[in-house]
Amino acid sequence: MFGRKRDADAPEPPEIEESIPPAMRLAAAWSWRLLLVGAVLAVVIFLIIQLRLIIIPLLVAVLLGALLVPFVQWLRHHRWPKWLAVTVAMLGTIAAVAGLLTLGISQIVRAYSELEAQTLVAWDDLQGWLLDGPLHITQQQVDDFLAQIFETIQQDSGIFISGALSVGSTLGHFIAGMLLALFATLFILIDGRGIWNWMVSVMPRRARAAVNGAGEAGWSTLRNFVRVQILVASIDAIGIATGAFLLGVPLAIPIGILVFLGSFVPFVGAIVTGALAVFVALVYNGWVIALLMLGVVLLVQQIEGHVLQPLIMGTAVKVHPLGVVIAVATGSLLAGIPGALFAVPIAAVANVMILYVSSGVWKNQAPPPATIRSPLWTTVPQEVRGFSRRKRNET
Repeated sequence: MFGRKRDADAPEPPEIEESIPPAMRLAAAWSWRLLLVGAVLAVVIFLIIQLRLIIIPLLVAVLLGALLVPFVQWLRHHRWPKWLAVTVAMLGTIAAVAGLLTLGISQIVRAYSELEAQTLVAWDDLQGWLLDGPLHITQQQVDDFLAQIFETIQQDSGIFISGALSVGSTLGHFIAGMLLALFATLFILIDGRGIWNWMVSVMPRRARAAVNGAGEAGWSTLRNFVRVQILVASIDAIGIATGAFLLGVPLAIPIGILVFLGSFVPFVGAIVTGALAVFVALVYNGWVIALLMLGVVLLVQQIEGHVLQPLIMGTAVKVHPLGVVIAVATGSLLAGIPGALFAVPIAAVANVMILYVSSGVWKNQAPPPATIRSPLWTTVPQEVRGFSRRKRNET
């Protein structure tokens, strides 16, 4: 009476299939593929966040390797022994970083008492302006505000105590991460090519040429990025530190060091370190010098943004400024300061690698040799090496 019931596994009737517009079919095909890609990316990002204590030191090691590998190659070209070139590069980097930190910390410690006194003077001036200025704030209101702050601190003392207890764990993670970064950097300098050849050999034979060419293009871009970023950071630091020195602002050297380190975090680092320089000028020298210091900071940042970035950085990182902003915002949202630090080099390397693969240049190139010539490979048992060779020959 009601007709025969259609099997659930039966294909759609021709009239239903033909009634679906081609645009809807195309949209459906794109939709499930985009959902699959998004799910894979979500899993990858989740794993990176969970393994951040390992991923971040490895990324730092890759950046250091991109900076130091050309230096080691230059020393090798001048007939230095490999072990000596690697030792000089590693010890020179550690000495340079330690020297900058020691110089900055010693300057801050030396001026700590004066900084404390100037801060108290600035607070008294601010309190006097609040009481006698146009806001007409009374002393009772100021005292009530301070009492609320102290009460909030006492109520949340458990958070501060737990934070203090976690300092040891955080310090341990930092030391472990630093040692891992130095260890990974050392192996990149010693056997970076061998490590990369092993990674390429894991891929199927048909994909090795594309992976190898894309990796070399990304590595070249990363090397250019690191060199240019150090140059830009040095120019920013010298410009702002010189302006602070000429204006008579104390702590010019620590300000320059902080500007140099902050320049590696695009946008955010420049704003924070520039604001710190203006604050020091305000505390020590007053409103007039603070405004002049603000002008120096803005001038240096404008020169960087409109001259250095297009002329120097644009040739090394072929990413649109809007892409840089989006990458930094996304990286900081997902991983905070480390995400903002690594967002631009990751975006630049990914952009170059994708463009290389999509260009199809690798189709006319022979894949790299499948043999692994690495000092680490000699530590693998003979039967495992034989099995790996047979698997590579099968692929």
